[in-house]
Parts: sequence; structure tokens; C-alpha cells
Amino acid sequence: MNDSAPAAPRPSGESPAPATPSVAPEVGTPGKGSGRTIAIASFIGTAIEFYDYYIYGTAAALVLNKLFFPALSPVAGTLASLATFAIGFIARPVGAIVFGHFGDRIGRKATLVVSLLLMGLSTAFVGLLPGYSSIGVAAPILLVVLRVLQGIGLGGEWGGAALLSTEYAPKGKRGLYAAAPQMGSPIGFFAATAVYWALSEWLPKGAFESWGWRVPFLLSFLLVAVGLRIRLRVAETPAFAKFLATEHAVRVPTLEVIRRYPKQLLLGAGAIVVVYVMFYTASTYCLAYTTKTLGVPRNTMLGLTLIAVTVLGVATFVVAQQSDLLGRRRLLLGGAAFSLVWSLVMFPLLNTRNPILIAVALSGALLCMGIGWGPLGAYLPELFGTDVRYSGAGIAYNLGGVLGGGAAPLIVAQLGQTRGTGAVGFFMAAMAVISLLSLLALPETRHRELSEV
Repeated sequence: MNDSAPAAPRPSGESPAPATPSVAPEVGTPGKGSGRTIAIASFIGTAIEFYDYYIYGTAAALVLNKLFFPALSPVAGTLASLATFAIGFIARPVGAIVFGHFGDRIGRKATLVVSLLLMGLSTAFVGLLPGYSSIGVAAPILLVVLRVLQGIGLGGEWGGAALLSTEYAPKGKRGLYAAAPQMGSPIGFFAATAVYWALSEWLPKGAFESWGWRVPFLLSFLLVAVGLRIRLRVAETPAFAKFLATEHAVRVPTLEVIRRYPKQLLLGAGAIVVVYVMFYTASTYCLAYTTKTLGVPRNTMLGLTLIAVTVLGVATFVVAQQSDLLGRRRLLLGGAAFSLVWSLVMFPLLNTRNPILIAVALSGALLCMGIGWGPLGAYLPELFGTDVRYSGAGIAYNLGGVLGGGAAPLIVAQLGQTRGTGAVGFFMAAMAVISLLSLLALPETRHRELSEV
């Protein structure tokens, strides 16, 4: 499958793993493996999990500093709440390794069910967590624990959802099929922002900050039930079922990825960095910056963010579809180059305090994200062989997230406080250069066969 990193022969002293698990995976059938069913299952799970993730980011920007870090100054409290946001990203590679291990050994379906439960329930319990005023220092400690569990769950989610779509996709349509899990991100973010906007609009400020912010978290109980019902109906992917029928499962997939695909792993992570930077700067830091520093009303910012997320969703779908015709790498390079330019434009537009220009600033940033985000659902899985694809794609995706999504909001917040927003723009541009250089060193992949190791 991968012409730049062929599979190495198995050491002679290593005893092979069983060719099939004790219970053979159920192979896709017309009823359980239809394109529509797979697309819905792939989409609904990622939409729920990204909704869970984004409501935390929104809460971190708006209220968590007051509820869980009241002894700190407003700026320090915001940094502390963003730090808990970053902790979830640090945990995501752990989730990618753990879930990738089992996903490459026993199948995609089972791991996706567990990742959905872990992510959804840990999110819902944030909505039940008492604040600092009730249980003292235990409150932020428990918040961090739940955030780590969120990160582990989402770390295992994306790789499996992307594989569910790409390994079922017919020839020449992997980009289109891979749009399903990618669309989970803008739809989940839209739903999270819409719920917070509605609550902020309908509730007095005191009610919103005391209990209203919990409602989006508690809705996760219902969403998990819906997602679980859909995920349990999906059969194992044909590509993985074929692999297990003819090959031995890799004993330690993560080690095999490091040994056979170090270039793809590191450069794949670098390729996605700018996507994370553009998104989380626009969605998390800019929300805090505009409401707390520029004095833009919270409801106004949430409404403008909804416009930008709509741009993200349209761009994600269109670019994912076009990647089957134009190639993944070409479009990814275009997205990184556009991000380089927009990084220097966004904050001057925000600083005008003009709602129209703020909408343009946020929409441009999420357009950059959508151009890069759309093709990645197919591109990262195509870089790795079937036997380690879950681990490889998931680890690369989440390593990029540690720098671009976890560290970036903290770095941006610190730069904005000490150096001004001009420095923030240059930092974002530097991250775009990292992605550009990584993509230039990677190949085009759209014609590769996913059914081969």
C-alpha cells in the first residue's frame, strides 16, 4: 500500500498472533455496511464527541475560571482554565495509542463504541461537578481528571471514525466518504455554540454562570445513548476483515508505526498543526479575548461564531469531495498557505470591534481550517498500512493536536497578554510554515489501495 515505507519481514523468533480473534469480526453486509449507514455512524459519533469537546472549550473561555479558579486574577484564571483545556490534548496521544492498539488487533467497531462511552460520560459528569466554593481544591482536581478522560476518549475516536469511512469507501470516493467524520467537527461545534448562545440569550447572567453552563454537558447523556445505538449497528470494515483473514495481527502496533513509518508519523503530525492552531485560536482564545479584553458582548460573539462555523462546514465538505479529483496534498498545501496569510490579518480585523469585520476575521480563520480539515480524513489513513493504520493515523492526528490545539491557546494567550496580538499573528504564521514544510516532504496518496498492508 505504502510505496515509501514497505512492511518489514517478521523477525524469525517472533511467534505470530492468531490470524483471527476468538470471535471473528462481523464483515459488512448490505444491511450493516451500506454507504449511508457507515456515513451516519462515522458522522454521528464524531459530531457527538466534538460537541463534547467544544462545550468544554467554550465553558473554559466563559465561566470555568470563576467557578474553579476563583482565587486567581481574571487573566490568571483564564490561563488556568485554558490549561485544563490543554491537558485534554496531552492525553489524546495516549488515547490514540491505547485505542489504536486494540483497533489494529481486534477491529475498528469495538474500539469506537468504547471511545464514545468514555468521551461522552466524562463530559456529562463535568456538568455534575461541584465548584470550588462547594468542595474546595477537589473541584479543579476532579475537573482535570475528567478532562484527561475526555482527551483519551477523543484520542481514540478520530482514527477509528476516519477508518470506518475510508475503508468502506468505493474506489475514487475516499475523500467524499471521509467527509463524514470530518463534518462531525463543524456540526458538533455549531451545536455546542448554538446551545451556549441560546442559554446566554434566555438566562440572566447570574443564572447562566451558576447553573446554565451545565446544561450542554448534561445533554451528553442523551447524545451518548443515540450514538451508541447507531454505532452498535455497524459491521467491521471490509479492509480490516480481509486483512485478518489473510495476515497476522501486529503484536504492538505503535512500535511498528515508529519502526516502519517514522517519516509519515512526524510529518503527518506537522501537516495538521496549522489546522488546530487556526481553529482553537479562533474558537477558544478569540472568544475570551473579544469578550473580556475588547468588551464585545458575549451573545454577539457567540452569534458571529455560528456564522464562521457555517463557513467551516461548507468548506470541509466541498474540499473533501474535491480532494478525490485534485488530490489531497495540493489542497492541504493551499490551506496552509492561506493560513499563513490570514494569520497576519485576523487580529487587526478583530481589534476594530466591528461585528461585520469580526465575522470576517473568524470566518476566514475557519475557512483556512476547513480547507485543511476536509482532506485529512482520507490523507492521514492513506499514509499507513492496514495492519497499523488505526494507530498510525490516530497518533499522527493527536500529536499534531498537542502542539496546535493544546499548547497553542496557552501560548497565544500568553503572547497576547505580554506582547500584543501582533505577536499572536506571527506565532500562527510560524505554525503555518511548519505545516507547509511537512506537506512538501509528504507524497500524494489518493490513488493508494487501502486493502493492502
